Amino acid sequence: MPSIASGFRAYGVLFCGLALSACQQSRAPAGRAITFNKDIAPIVYQHCATCHRPVDPDDRATSQSDPRCFAGAPFALLDYRDVKTHARQIAEATRTRAMPPWLPEPADQPFIGERRLRDDQIAMVQQWMDQGAIEGDTADRPPVPKWPEGWQLGQPDLVLTLPEPYSLQATGTDVFRNFVIPIPTSSTRYVRAIEFQAGNPRSLHHASVAVDRFRVSRTLDRSDPGPGFAAMPDDRVQNVFGWSPGKAPFMEPTDRAWTIEKGSDLVLQLHMLPTGKPEFIQPTVGLFFSSAPPLHEPLEIKLESKAIDIPAGQADYHVNDSYVLPADIELLSIYPHAHYLAKQMQGVATLPDGSVKRLISINAWDFRWQDQYRYATPLFLPKGTTLTMHFTYDNSDQNPKNPHHPPQRVKWGPQSSDEMGALWLEILPRRSEDVRVLMRDYIDRSLRADIAGAEMQAAVSPADPLAHNFLATKYLQAGRAQDAMAQLEQALRLNPNDAEAHSNLASALQWQGRLAEAVQHAREAARLKPDDDRVHFNLGNAMTATGRIDEAIRELGRAVQINPENADAHFNLAMLLGPRGRVDEAIVHLRRALEINPQNGDAHRNLSVALGLQGRIDEAIAEAREALRIQPDSTEARGQLDALLKAKAGRNPTR
Repeated sequence: MPSIASGFRAYGVLFCGLALSACQQSRAPAGRAITFNKDIAPIVYQHCATCHRPVDPDDRATSQSDPRCFAGAPFALLDYRDVKTHARQIAEATRTRAMPPWLPEPADQPFIGERRLRDDQIAMVQQWMDQGAIEGDTADRPPVPKWPEGWQLGQPDLVLTLPEPYSLQATGTDVFRNFVIPIPTSSTRYVRAIEFQAGNPRSLHHASVAVDRFRVSRTLDRSDPGPGFAAMPDDRVQNVFGWSPGKAPFMEPTDRAWTIEKGSDLVLQLHMLPTGKPEFIQPTVGLFFSSAPPLHEPLEIKLESKAIDIPAGQADYHVNDSYVLPADIELLSIYPHAHYLAKQMQGVATLPDGSVKRLISINAWDFRWQDQYRYATPLFLPKGTTLTMHFTYDNSDQNPKNPHHPPQRVKWGPQSSDEMGALWLEILPRRSEDVRVLMRDYIDRSLRADIAGAEMQAAVSPADPLAHNFLATKYLQAGRAQDAMAQLEQALRLNPNDAEAHSNLASALQWQGRLAEAVQHAREAARLKPDDDRVHFNLGNAMTATGRIDEAIRELGRAVQINPENADAHFNLAMLLGPRGRVDEAIVHLRRALEINPQNGDAHRNLSVALGLQGRIDEAIAEAREALRIQPDSTEARGQLDALLKAKAGRNPTR
């Protein structure tokens, strides 16, 4: 079952965060003194020590003198001395529920690995401190937990490591960085589990793992001068796993997995914290494969708003979205996402009978502790259920998490200093035929959100030609050529020398069949920006539309000369060279297009045609099969494969 690109799945349970049963209530008999060994140690070991422990338990002296030696926390909480030293901090942090870090309020459906302390546990910690933080009988203290070493799920089928360690500066603000790791697999694989090893847990706050089927991250990486790249648009990759200190890996059921296509890249987004000295960060990811395709592969639904524009000082800015389910589904997990200014989040399902189920409720959002929450039991939601998100943001000076002092106007954007608002829901459709409907809805809703955000940007920045140009590109994606032209004409009124606006206007005019005007604007774009491969690409397409093939070949050749990674230019160039008898050259460009994006089914199919023309039937069949794998409903790919198989059978008749 296919999955929708750019969803987020972050499975796992906290190693020391499992909820206690009712028979394990932490209640001390009335009148008895609360002691560390009998009452507090079990709570601390279960809910705190996962992070509050030395990285190297055998080097206690070094760890106690150097806070950088702890696994995601500034101090250890493994023995009485440690805990008593910080008793007042612990009592305050647990009383306010700042610790352990667990954002959701109790919901209608419990989550796996809930780290929330019960009220009686919080009261016991407070009482222990008020009574003088007594140690008690050492015989009452449970053993110090043992944390697993090495791979917890066994030896992975594939281990991927960041090729070069990232050098994190000693001081400064948090660092968010994305890194691309090619996946060396020659065939489609099915992943049941991911295990993440931080390598340097004291500097790595959390991480996300994503799969990039189309290798767009490589382009982003090349355009960023530093190691990795800064901002990852949330609709370009498929996020599949999230890691934070203490989270254990999770093995999918045998009938469920997610797919890695041949030629995909792994993308790691790392949230890193300076420790006071230079650090080197080089995480490792282990992949565990299934031997067979999954019977069920989850999809994603996303509620979101990109029309976010929060005035400086506003303490109650609201963002909403809703979606009516077109099919019966099971809800597996939920992932709310925003940045520093969000404070409250609500996700609700209103069933067709009017009943309401709370999916998630967060009253004190903290960007640093975002997580994916997996339901202990999948939640059935019938067709016609309305899913609703409601987020509230605080851009005032009263928000201690506000990164801007004094507050500044903040709009939607991919940087952590911008804002976002999205609620991802991981689902399983009850019927396989509903997959297409849900996928189509996902794509349509994402484009509508993009358009709404771009319209907001153009409205609040009417004098910015870039805002009008960007809105025009979204209108073009939606087939709204006339609306795109109006925005591009406004962009050119504001800046007549905007090469990108001229180039995009050429595309809009070409769409409407106004070819002479399209060529005029495309030529002007190339004159204004002669070293931009995109404007030469559009000029080549305009020339193709007017039948001026020699000029089109020259312009597309110029595009790939400027940027050898322009896969579309390689593909279009091949489409012009082949019919002119230059099949060898066409094959070179098609192969290059597939090196850049192995998931281009049209390129595989046309390469099959070119190879077939040269009599290379076996190679042509292999490419046709790959095209049909990527585009299983393509009649062209099916016809091409059938013709090649028939041709091969004719060459080798059965004896």
